Amino acid sequence: MRSNKTLSTVLMFVVLASAACTSKKDKTQAPPAGKGNTKQNQVDAFVVKTSMLDETIYASGTLQSNEEVELKPEITGRITNIFFKEGAQVQKGQLLIKLYDGDIKATLQKLALQQQLAKTTLARQESLLKINGISQQDVDVTANQVSAFGADIEFNKAQLQKTEIRAPFSGTLGLRNVSEGAIVSPTTIMTTLQQLNPLKVDFAVPEKYSNAVKVNDDITFNVAGDNENHKGRIYAIDPKIDLATRTLKLRALVPNGDGKLLPGAFAKTTISLKGIPNAIMIPSQAVIPGTRDKKVIIADKGKAKFVVVETGARDENLIQITSGLQVGDTVITSGILQLRPGMPFNYSKVQ
Repeated sequence: MRSNKTLSTVLMFVVLASAACTSKKDKTQAPPAGKGNTKQNQVDAFVVKTSMLDETIYASGTLQSNEEVELKPEITGRITNIFFKEGAQVQKGQLLIKLYDGDIKATLQKLALQQQLAKTTLARQESLLKINGISQQDVDVTANQVSAFGADIEFNKAQLQKTEIRAPFSGTLGLRNVSEGAIVSPTTIMTTLQQLNPLKVDFAVPEKYSNAVKVNDDITFNVAGDNENHKGRIYAIDPKIDLATRTLKLRALVPNGDGKLLPGAFAKTTISLKGIPNAIMIPSQAVIPGTRDKKVIIADKGKAKFVVVETGARDENLIQITSGLQVGDTVITSGILQLRPGMPFNYSKVQ
């Protein structure tokens, strides 16, 4: 009986000693309350201030010929002569292609003879009318025939002009798609004619800039394979916002005296707008995009606070904040994904 009591006392002492050791070990390993989380939330920050913003719009554009046309015949016919070389410079009104016109010339000659005969008959009938040798009705019928022959002659002269394909303006011809002897119709593209100096640049800007860009504003652009910055000037603005892209279309004229620029080339266009003196600019990585709005995280008594903002212009590193921030606010620029509203943090770097 006494031995059992002694054994129970020993076992109880072992259990209490083990529990004490375990408790002491846990206290040694556990970090101080609140200290471990703070070390995990080390962030960089940016103090909001104003600066001068030279706002720049970047847009993609396409070079276009100042004037461009596909040369097609107005009538069906056979090509008898080609008077141009591919890629040549031509002047307005210059004869380029001639179609067969023998049938039209023969018709004109026939109509001229018929009209002359009708005029002779009319003269005789007018003499007879003076002595009442013929009725006025007969004279009127013959006079109408003279006029009808004249109308037919003018119609065939117009047809004769359609056998001559002339340059509608001065410019540069494209590649030839037909040869002498070919039968062409009004759907046949024989060649193209383009005016290459000046050129036009068509591009579009977001609708928020619709009141910022004006006619006569200067633009700069460059094209692939050419590092030179070319200049132009806006001369036309589409009066309607494109419903599909929510952009405003603009067109600028560009000098091309050296002929280096070619229509159809892709143009990286830049428009410099009037500077904003007191713009709030923050690092672009501080903005958290959302489906309905954009947010940034600011410091509020050492804790994270999410604020909805509106943005404006941007460059390579900074973005303009038009509403939501004030000068002096501290914006978090790193460790954003780990922060939640009201979570404490420590600064590793403040800019």
